Amino acid sequence: MPINKKTNYGDIKITDNAIASLAGSTVCECYGVVGVISKSYVVDSYLAILKKENYSKGIVISRKNNDLIIDIYVVVSFGVKISEVVLEVQKRVKYTIEKSLNVDVKEVNVHVERIKEN
Repeated sequence: MPINKKTNYGDIKITDNAIASLAGSTVCECYGVVGVISKSYVVDSYLAILKKENYSKGIVISRKNNDLIIDIYVVVSFGVKISEVVLEVQKRVKYTIEKSLNVDVKEVNVHVERIKEN
C-alpha cells in the first residue's frame, strides 16, 4: 500500500519497494553490516546478500494506523558488537525514512540472520 502525498503540483505515491530501497541502502552504510538477506532465508537455507534492486525481499514494510513498521533481515561481520550494530541500524533507518519521506516510523525491527567470518 503506497504512501500518498498531495502537493501543489500534483499527487505523489511512494511504494513499499521505494521505502525498502531507501532503508536497504541506509542499512548497507552501517558499520558491521555485511548486507541485507532474504527474509525467506530460514526456509530456503540459501544465503545470498541482496543487491540494491532486491532489497524488498529482505526488508518488510507494514503499517499500523499511519505509522510504518520496518523489519530488516541482515548479515553482520564476525567480531563486531551485535547490539551496537543493531542499534545503529535502527537509529539510522528511522532517521533517514522520517526525514526523507516525512512519515512516522513506529518500529525498526532488525533480525540478525547470520554472522559472516572474514
